Amino acid sequence: MQRLAKNIGGYRGEAIDIPQVLRQIEQAAAGKNWAREIIPLPAENAPQPISFQAYQRLTDPARIHVYLSAGIHGDEPAGPLAMLQLLEEDRWPGDAALWLCPCLNPTGFLLNRRENFQGIDLNRDYRNSRSAEVRAHMDWLEKQPPFDLTVCLHEDWESAGFYVYELNPDQRPSLAAPIVEAVAEVCPIERAPLIDNWPAENGVIRPRINPAERPQWPESLHLLMTDKTRRGYTLEAPSDFPLPIRVTALVTGVRAALALL
Repeated sequence: MQRLAKNIGGYRGEAIDIPQVLRQIEQAAAGKNWAREIIPLPAENAPQPISFQAYQRLTDPARIHVYLSAGIHGDEPAGPLAMLQLLEEDRWPGDAALWLCPCLNPTGFLLNRRENFQGIDLNRDYRNSRSAEVRAHMDWLEKQPPFDLTVCLHEDWESAGFYVYELNPDQRPSLAAPIVEAVAEVCPIERAPLIDNWPAENGVIRPRINPAERPQWPESLHLLMTDKTRRGYTLEAPSDFPLPIRVTALVTGVRAALALL
C-alpha cells in the first residue's frame, strides 16, 4: 500500500461536497431512532449560512454513553465520510446511547482548508472560544450527560500511517492498542517513536500534559477538563493515502472501540 506523495506543505488530496454529505447523513439517520438538532450560527461573511448539527440516539436501559465527532478540520474529509458509513451500516451496540457531531467545521470544508472561514483553527479554540462554532458546540455539550467513551475522528496529512491519541487519566483498561491492531488490517500504522512531536509507541500517543499550561485547548482536552469523559481517543488517519482507505481506517477504529466496551 503506497503513499500518494501528494501532500507537499499541506493537504493536497480529495475534497468533499460537505452540504451533500450532510444531506446524506440526514438520510442515513432517518427512520433509525436518531434525533437531529440543528442550531443556526451567526456567521457574518460566511460563504453560506451555517449551522451546528448533532444527532442523538437513546436506548433504555443504556449500559454505555458514547460520543463521536468529526470534521473539525476542513481538510480532513475522511471523518464526515466515516460518520456517514457508520450511520448507513447501523451496526451500533444495542445497549449504547449515542451522540454524534458529524461536521464541526462546515465552512472549512467549503474552503477546503483546516481553519474555519475566519481563519480560526477550531480544534485550538476550546479554551478561548472565539468562534461561533465552538461556542455552540460547548453549549450543546454542557447539556449532555457524561460519556463513557469519546472518539474524535481526524486525519494527519504528514503521517506515514494511522495512529491514536489516548487520554485516560484514571488508567482504565486501554482501548488504544486493540484499536491500532484492528486498523492495521486495513491501513498502515505510523510506528515512529515521535509523532506530531509527541513520544509514541506502536502508533499510540499518551500525552502527559498540564492543561493549565496550555494556552489553547483541542476538543478532546475540553471533553476531559469539563468531566464529559475520562476516556477519550483521537483517531488519526494518514491523509497521504487514498480516501477510501482513510475512511475504512476510521470506521474500523470506531468499531473496534465499541466492541471493546
